[in-house]
Amino acid sequence: MDRELALEMVRVTEAAAIAAGRLMGRGDKNAADQAAVDAMRRMLHTVAIRGTVVIGEGEMDEAPMLYIGEEVGNGQGDPVDVAVDPLEGTNLVAKGLPNAIAVMAIAPRGCLLHAPDMYMEKLVTGPGGRGVLDLEAPIGENLRRLAQATGRDVSELTVVVLDRPRHAELIADIRKAGARIKLISDGDVAPAVAACLPGSGVDMLAGIGGAPEGVLAAAAVRCLGGEMLARLYPEDPQEEERARSMGLGDVRRILTLDDLVRGDDVLFVATGITDGDFVQGVRYQGDWVTTESVVMRSLTGTVRFVRAQHRLERKLRYGKQPLAEEAL
Repeated sequence: MDRELALEMVRVTEAAAIAAGRLMGRGDKNAADQAAVDAMRRMLHTVAIRGTVVIGEGEMDEAPMLYIGEEVGNGQGDPVDVAVDPLEGTNLVAKGLPNAIAVMAIAPRGCLLHAPDMYMEKLVTGPGGRGVLDLEAPIGENLRRLAQATGRDVSELTVVVLDRPRHAELIADIRKAGARIKLISDGDVAPAVAACLPGSGVDMLAGIGGAPEGVLAAAAVRCLGGEMLARLYPEDPQEEERARSMGLGDVRRILTLDDLVRGDDVLFVATGITDGDFVQGVRYQGDWVTTESVVMRSLTGTVRFVRAQHRLERKLRYGKQPLAEEAL
């Protein structure tokens, strides 16, 4: 893929973040999500790709825009798979809580897992944990392995877990092992990325979250040289059948990073909406808006942090909609 796509993708997530960020703390997660979707879709159609959404807002009959199978881009350039979450953490924005991001990943056609909208069990850590984790092992054993591999004590490790009743036993076992825990209310893509970044204060993500979000996280883990193991977690026979209909075969087998993101040419980009573990949220001040993004490319291993200041009065307009409000 053309490396110039990296900056184009940043412009896409910046637009979604600026649109959604205006609704931070307003208590309306649906309005914030819709604003992000509208802005992201508008910007995606200016990018020189022939993209197909493989991870999106849902099926065509339940998501009018950025639905799975939707064609995006201006019809030129590389044929690519596109995974998007215009607003990862809708509740986080509605409540003004940390780690809401606008996020997307692209890879050559056929390289991103077409994950159904169901739960997925996940275990993520940074480069120091490559080859040492086992999804079927007790969490305490995985923590001991990670501590040994990274030359640390288990008590120095911090694990991020979604605060859900289904994780009660997992949380108890982590505490018993002696590790620190950071419980989050929503949004497990950002902490998965943080687990692979040195100095983030996060060493591992564990637990059950959304499968589509798992693919987005896997794209970042691939770029950062981390480790990720996953397994679909269907809740009923209908979900199992849906997974099989999407070509996933044995829906309960353990998925490695190579299963989630094939090849070595993926781009991942995220822009902060609210302040988080690795990027700041959107700042509004008069005619200026400040955004912070991270963009990664697995082919080169490059990770760039992009801090941008957008002067609204200088932005062009698309039709009646000011570009300053919804796109850059």
